[in-house]
Amino acid sequence: MNKYIRITLFTLLISSLTACHSNQESQPAASSNQESQPAAQSVPAAANPGKVSERQAPRNFQTANKGKIESVREIPVFSRISEQIVLFAIQNVGEYVKKGQLVARLSDEALRIKIQHCRARLEKAEFQYQAILMGQGYKRDHLDAAPESIRKIARINSGYNEAKSELSTLEHELTYCTITAPVSGYVSKIQNTLYGAARPGEPLFYIVDMDHLKVGFNVLENELSKYTEGARLTVSTLTFPDEQHEATVSAISPVINDNGMIHIEATLKPHPHLMPGMTAFVTIEAL
Repeated sequence: MNKYIRITLFTLLISSLTACHSNQESQPAASSNQESQPAAQSVPAAANPGKVSERQAPRNFQTANKGKIESVREIPVFSRISEQIVLFAIQNVGEYVKKGQLVARLSDEALRIKIQHCRARLEKAEFQYQAILMGQGYKRDHLDAAPESIRKIARINSGYNEAKSELSTLEHELTYCTITAPVSGYVSKIQNTLYGAARPGEPLFYIVDMDHLKVGFNVLENELSKYTEGARLTVSTLTFPDEQHEATVSAISPVINDNGMIHIEATLKPHPHLMPGMTAFVTIEAL
């Protein structure tokens, strides 16, 4: 009797353990089905390419070209006479000079000697002029009473006009010994030095005019229609990439090179951070 009771209890225990194990396996399966269902529902919400492309599509397009900033003009500073340089205020390339600033002085000793001699000749010519008029009966204190035609002949015969003209020329040349900067800007090239010989036609140095800058760049032939003369551009530099400067197309080359490129130039508004030689990025925006 006890034997049958033990067998029955053992059978019930095995059945209950089997049922518990089946319930534990069914619960993860159900939870996994519930997790996968929202993922399947999210697919249609994300898959709407028409609306997404409209939001991400740019309203305009931009074309950037690499170029160089250049000076519109580089001004040479000359000496007008041949003399030795006794003062040279320019020390280094890149030095800033203001318009009217003293940059060099030439020796004026030879000119001053010439001026003294010329003044002596003028005095002698003036004495001869008076003598000619007094010889014609005019009193020394009333030479102005002589007619202009007679006085003119007297000035010519005495050499008065020639001496006076020479003196005026030498006095004017004396001002050439002081050389000032013709414009404000930065020194770009120095071609002479202190105690060097200054000669007419040979620049002492060059000044870059920083108030007139331009940017030059090349574009492909198929992009030329965007860059009409007067078109507004935006320029940034490699040195200051966050700064944007306005530029206006001012010149377009009439020639297309062998690579199908066209050279374009645009004037820039002056700015302390812009200088010739900088690498620039030119952007034009179109709708």
